[in-house]
Amino acid sequence: MTKRVAILGAGRVGRAMALDLAKEGEFEVRVADVSEEALASFSGTPHVSTLREDLADGGGVARAVAGADYAIGAVPGFLGYRTVATVIDAGVPIVDISFFEEDCFGLDAAARARGVAAVVDAGVAPGLTNLLAGHHAATWDSLDRFVCGVGGLPVVRTQPWEYKAAFSPVDVLEIYTRPARTVRGGRLVCEPALAEVGSYEFPGVGTVETFVSDGLRSLLSTVSCPEMRELTLRYPGHAARIRALRDAGFFAHEPIEVGGARVAPVEFTGRLLFLLWQYAPGEEDLTLFFAEADGTQDGEPVSARWTMLDRYDRAQGISSMARTTGYTATAALRLLASGRYRGTGVVPPERLAEDESCFRFLLAELAQRGLHLERA
Repeated sequence: MTKRVAILGAGRVGRAMALDLAKEGEFEVRVADVSEEALASFSGTPHVSTLREDLADGGGVARAVAGADYAIGAVPGFLGYRTVATVIDAGVPIVDISFFEEDCFGLDAAARARGVAAVVDAGVAPGLTNLLAGHHAATWDSLDRFVCGVGGLPVVRTQPWEYKAAFSPVDVLEIYTRPARTVRGGRLVCEPALAEVGSYEFPGVGTVETFVSDGLRSLLSTVSCPEMRELTLRYPGHAARIRALRDAGFFAHEPIEVGGARVAPVEFTGRLLFLLWQYAPGEEDLTLFFAEADGTQDGEPVSARWTMLDRYDRAQGISSMARTTGYTATAALRLLASGRYRGTGVVPPERLAEDESCFRFLLAELAQRGLHLERA
């Protein structure tokens, strides 16, 4: 029987997920969004219907998932937690990619009570990073160090920013302002955003810039590892430019008076930056991903080095960041629909990776879509 999937959000990633799930008629997909323009892009797409709903409203979310067998959450991070809560309350299993700030496990009891799985942080990072950390923690005697990094970048570098935003603008600014939680010497350490600027030699690309970001999330409580951190990757020099804006107050949330109006600097800055950071139609991007794991197995040191370089899909006009994020989520949804994973409650990707068959299923789904995690 064909399964019904509700996708909450029709942005770049939501569109990639809808097309992927619907392309072979495996699922009947309903895409919900408040934007008529975004929904209109699905006109004539087989196995895809649309529903105009304001997903900032709980009632809109409930209507969007009514009658669905599964849901995928692709709303901005500030809406993510309550969106997942609403879907759980409706008794619908959900895979979510929103980068919400709240503790995901605050929804665990509700999901268990409703008998549904809520797979959270099912993107590229967090997402694939969690999957690899969970795999090594489950298969090695100990995981002693885990460092991961991801960056979505334009192929053509344009001064002064050499950056474009491939996903929710609000969530991009969160990377630059939210303190980064890392693990050092077995202790949780909270570091300022944009701290520890360094470099990484990425195969096929060259030198990129790194800085710590708050992407470990559920790994901080689910995986025992004394050294863990997540890094964001950008072209060299980007962090200094963003730090100058932040330190000058351009990301402040406290409103200031401008011409008799009260304006939050971060809102003003966001409006200006994202006019410059929008990808033009057909403009190409790439995604850089790496993960380094060190540990022990049978008393011997072991290590794994994973990399992935993905590029814009010219044939379908789908950005690399939408591919890497969206196809991870659709792989997780197919895993639930296949019946291979039958757990309930809040399920971060590292929990899926504890089952070797689930781990291999997810990697195979990604490989079928051209997303190859190379292990050295």
